[in-house]
Amino acid sequence: MAFPDHIFKAYDIRGLVDGELTRELAYNLGRAFVVFLREKSVKFESKKIVVGRDMRETSIIFQKEVIRGIQDEGLNVVDVGLVSTPLFNFACAHYDEHVGGIMVTASHNPAEYNGFKLTMGDGLPVGKNTGMDRMRELVQTGVFGENDIAGDVEQKDIFEDYKKKIFSIVSRDVIKPFKIVVDAGNGMAKVSLPKILKELPVKVEYLYLEPDGTFPNHEANPLKEETLRDLQKKVLENKADFGFALDGDADRVGLVDEKGQVVPASFVGGLVGLEILRQKPKSYMLYDLRISRAVVDMWEQAGAMTEMSMVGHANIKAMMKKTKAEFAAELSLHLYYRDMYDVECSDLSLLYILKILSKSNKSLSELWQEMNTRFHSGEINFEVEDKVGVLEKLKDKYSDAEINYLDGLLFTYEDYWFSARASNTEPVLRLNLEAKTKEIMEEKVGEVNKIIKEK
Repeated sequence: MAFPDHIFKAYDIRGLVDGELTRELAYNLGRAFVVFLREKSVKFESKKIVVGRDMRETSIIFQKEVIRGIQDEGLNVVDVGLVSTPLFNFACAHYDEHVGGIMVTASHNPAEYNGFKLTMGDGLPVGKNTGMDRMRELVQTGVFGENDIAGDVEQKDIFEDYKKKIFSIVSRDVIKPFKIVVDAGNGMAKVSLPKILKELPVKVEYLYLEPDGTFPNHEANPLKEETLRDLQKKVLENKADFGFALDGDADRVGLVDEKGQVVPASFVGGLVGLEILRQKPKSYMLYDLRISRAVVDMWEQAGAMTEMSMVGHANIKAMMKKTKAEFAAELSLHLYYRDMYDVECSDLSLLYILKILSKSNKSLSELWQEMNTRFHSGEINFEVEDKVGVLEKLKDKYSDAEINYLDGLLFTYEDYWFSARASNTEPVLRLNLEAKTKEIMEEKVGEVNKIIKEK
């Protein structure tokens, strides 16, 4: 079958509903995933594949086709229905009889998009270096054998097991009364978060809780500060202790403090990491190369062993399993927990924030400002045709730096560092720069910006 190659991305499959994604593609994907698992020597006796979906209008159609494809390839299906990505990942990893799964979702992308996430039975995603090319080949050829017996489908509600697991990590008993605001962004947070918060002594006001794949209020992407304006306003109006935001599939989180300030992404992960270190001293912790080094310094001062990772959840999850890291933080507001099979869990992230504030006599603004000892540019995106050429120019200009080639180029000097790398998900070059003073940060951002843009 024909489809645009670009829909098979580094971490998932994602494209326009009109003209790029089809029912045939979804059906072939279901069959191809079973073939892929067979090639991985997965033993299928008494095993099942999980299938879930988000709230987009086309998701139920694509889910049915994925299920039909898996059945026609002879394997049984566990239909978990409407789920967040954390709930879906839990379904794949928590149960021994589940060998993997497919979730129909386009995360925070606008309504005209949809897509598919492929996850193995250990929680690891199928990505660029872990089988996505093979999946594209299998879907494209569409050559499958015949099976005499079709697989069965069962519906399964996994929430109670999920809730039990989360509260085994952060106990209800440690949470004190707080007033909070949650912006669900019309995404998938409703399937789990309100049920969990009902069991805690917190007063919650929700914004945009109802799942709506047209995203009528704002893009469900807490990394973009403009999407947090309603949350900031409501936190101040309610005199809330903090605000909590989620993206479309509820695997990324954002924080707004009691003053209505957006907590920088580095410090969201930094705070949670410190709490994990209090529970498990000398833990191994991972940070993606864009994170503020102030966070790394504080983790190490608290006794952590740290290591830099590549950007992207497929890379970080694989590295967590390899190193047995307790926690990993990514500047994209993904937070990863060993206790949750090395995957993201926004519900657990909120419980950790509540626990941190419950144990502290300080406000959220005081806690994150204590970490704010350097000056970070935030991620700056450039539309660049010749990304390789630009990276070469930067390498020539900053040849006296300590250069790391882990993921793009990372240049380190005594008083500043910057990372330049091609995005895995968008046609852009991404720049992150951090310095010991605001003046150096602004000067160097201007300098690098000029080099990237010059013809």
